[in-house]
Amino acid sequence: MTTDVTAPAPAFERVRHPFKARHLQLLSREQISPGFLRLTLVGELRDFASAGFDDHFKLILPQSDLDKPLLPQLVDGKPMVDGPRPTMRDYTPLRWTTNTLTVDFALHDHGPATEWARTAAMGSWVGAAGPRGSLVIRKDFDWYWMLADASGLPAVERALAELPASAQVTVRLAVPEADRRALPSQAQVDLQWVDALTDAAEALALPEGSGFVWAAGEHSDMAALRKIALAKGAAPKRMRIAAYWKHGEAAHHAELADQD
Repeated sequence: MTTDVTAPAPAFERVRHPFKARHLQLLSREQISPGFLRLTLVGELRDFASAGFDDHFKLILPQSDLDKPLLPQLVDGKPMVDGPRPTMRDYTPLRWTTNTLTVDFALHDHGPATEWARTAAMGSWVGAAGPRGSLVIRKDFDWYWMLADASGLPAVERALAELPASAQVTVRLAVPEADRRALPSQAQVDLQWVDALTDAAEALALPEGSGFVWAAGEHSDMAALRKIALAKGAAPKRMRIAAYWKHGEAAHHAELADQD
């Protein structure tokens, strides 16, 4: 007698994209709230690929005395720049077409990329590399938790725009009051703006059924959120918790869920 045992579907799929670096120009700048700028970049984007709502591409600033940044090229499978290393930062692609890319900049970060976003003249050149890959989370879970600070707000906005009407989503966002805005979605969303993500997570009860926990923000907060979710019984293999920044450190990005 043969027993048919079907393995559960994986929580997500990792998709690799061919490496691509391109030059783009600043087309428009919109102050959507006191703490956020929305920039539209223009250029050749017909082969731009981003399959996951929290994907990141590298924004590449021009090296000193250059109008256009030197772009990385693959050398032995690794991106290398033939010249001074440029300043690069990770950003979420919010929306794109064949020739435009929309990106939100959180102005709470006062680094060089944010300063470029604030002050660059229209038509200024910048580089964009990637995304190198996507983590595509299944859209048929019984429930989703999404917790983030301002750095994760663009990813949450994109996720809510992409989730189906059947999705049950609990969202907790620690964002300054002046930056809170409508986040359109066809999904069934329980959204609360909070002061502390850890307190908000402690107050949540894990729903019945299979679900997925996603969180992004400051490193120590994300480490604490991960412990809280695990203590409540969340499955380690159905979590994606990322530190998008860390106090006292520039260009920090860490995937905490990979520890399991």
